[in-house]
Amino acid sequence: MNSGFALQKAKAFPRSRLEADLILLLVAALWGSSFAAQRAAAAQGEVLFYNGVRYLLGAALLSPVLFFHQPRWRGIPLRTWLGGGLAGLAMFSAVAFQQYGLQFTTAANAGFITGLYVMIVPFLLAVFYRRPPRSIIWVASIIATIGMFLLSTEGSFSLSRGDRWVLVGALMWAVHVIIIDRITHRLDLFLLAVTQASVCGFLSLFSGIWFERATFSQLDGLWWAVVWTAVASIALGFSLQPLGQRVAPPADAAILLSMESVFAALFGWIILREGLTATQLLGCALMFLAVILAQMGLVSKPIHPREYRE
Repeated sequence: MNSGFALQKAKAFPRSRLEADLILLLVAALWGSSFAAQRAAAAQGEVLFYNGVRYLLGAALLSPVLFFHQPRWRGIPLRTWLGGGLAGLAMFSAVAFQQYGLQFTTAANAGFITGLYVMIVPFLLAVFYRRPPRSIIWVASIIATIGMFLLSTEGSFSLSRGDRWVLVGALMWAVHVIIIDRITHRLDLFLLAVTQASVCGFLSLFSGIWFERATFSQLDGLWWAVVWTAVASIALGFSLQPLGQRVAPPADAAILLSMESVFAALFGWIILREGLTATQLLGCALMFLAVILAQMGLVSKPIHPREYRE
């Protein structure tokens, strides 16, 4: 099989919404599996520095694949490179605002507020892009939000001074989903993954050195978390996300990616032996219902290559 034919086949995948949605569910599972490792790092502090190291390691792991893949990077216009950099900037902003807010709020509040990007994405699309999602997506988004509320807070929520910063972080995650939707059809997937991870990694690393006065010695005992999240969450997760968003609309993608919180709870139960209350289980069930509703009315027939936005 010659490289041109292989590249053409790669661009034709995923061929249906079902395949795209399964890819995004896999991304949510990868991100959720990294939650335990991220919690271990957060407990030790220096999170910006930790994020910088793991994002740069994830970019480094993808770099050989990028060169082997041999994308036609010379013909990519400057605005596309800027799009990848903008995605990395949105990613860095989301992580930074969320981490700053976590100093003044609870992890439960932060988890719920971050998940509000499920509602922010369709709102931004309707207001700024004149692309209101299907009515069923609004319903699914509301159900997913209620499910996240029950899963993250167990039905108890009180505003704190850090919540507004976490909300800004959620807004930036919504912006990131929309940016990926806008550029994923114009940029090689590996190039996009490396670019955004590198930008986020360098900004996080320099911020960690400047604000946290962190050094590599402070990562002793956390390298397993660095490696696991670099491989699962960044190298795999942020490579597969734009692949799924080639076909799945951003509002639908936000619902599927919000399943990260369900997978985080699942892996916490399996790995950390953390129990789930009846309220949290109800939250998980509502989020699964939201995913099912988001699939209603979809046709899983193969997508013609001309239907991709170039």
